[in-house]
Amino acid sequence: MNTGPAPAAPQWVQVALSVLGILGGGTGLAAIATVVVQRGKFKADAADTLTEAALTLVQPLQTRITQLEGEALSARSELGVLREQVNQLQFVVRVLTRTLDRWRAAIRAPDATLRKVRATVAETDRIPEMER
Repeated sequence: MNTGPAPAAPQWVQVALSVLGILGGGTGLAAIATVVVQRGKFKADAADTLTEAALTLVQPLQTRITQLEGEALSARSELGVLREQVNQLQFVVRVLTRTLDRWRAAIRAPDATLRKVRATVAETDRIPEMER
C-alpha cells in the first residue's frame, strides 16, 4: 500500500474548484452569465444614446450650414453686381479725369481765350458716351 501524500491536482483545477465554491455553484454562474449577456445590451443602449445625442447636436448645425450657404450664395451674387458697378464707376472717373485734364490744359494754354475754352467744353459735350 502506498501511504504517501495524494497526488496534487493541476493548479488550474484547484483554481476552478475554488471559484465554483466561492460563487456558490449554479447561482454564481447564473449571475456571471446574466452580467455577460447584459453587457452587450448596455453597449447597445449606450450606442443608441450617443447616436441620439449626436443627431440632436448635428441637426441644428446642418440647418445653420444650409442658411449660411444660402447667405454666401446671395453675398457672391451681390459681390458680382458691386464689382460691375465699381468697374463702371472707374470708367466714369477715367473719362471725367481726361475731360478735366483737357479743360485745364485749355484754360492754362498761353494763347487761351474765353472763346477757345468754350469751344473745348462744347467739343467735350459732343464726344459719344461710349468713347467717354
